[in-house]
Amino acid sequence: MLATPLVTLQRDVEGGGDLGRLVEIVAEHEVVEVVVGMPRTLAGRHGPAAEAAESYGTALAERIAPVPVVYSDERLTTVTASRMLSKRGVRGKKQRAVVDQAAAVEILQAWLDSRGNTTREELS
Repeated sequence: MLATPLVTLQRDVEGGGDLGRLVEIVAEHEVVEVVVGMPRTLAGRHGPAAEAAESYGTALAERIAPVPVVYSDERLTTVTASRMLSKRGVRGKKQRAVVDQAAAVEILQAWLDSRGNTTREELS
């Protein structure tokens, strides 16, 4: 399987509009599992950002049940995405506009690769 970007959502910490849109996307695309990036420190520890990601994942899981929410290590994904974009000639403002989306693709692709050849039927 190959991860491809679908849409970039802006975080809406106060209103939760991003969660609502994710719920719509999960239903619209018949998603069977959601992967949330877990921002651990380089030493592998959980910091405030990881706690926020866990809280977000829990809130999402409550709204999309029975679709499972899993977490995937996102260490260095922004660095990897920035390098990949630079190699493709995307720099400056253009890179800043898409680097989060590219990092999300990196997170999902790493998770898919770690799963091997699991089929959609096996996930259901």
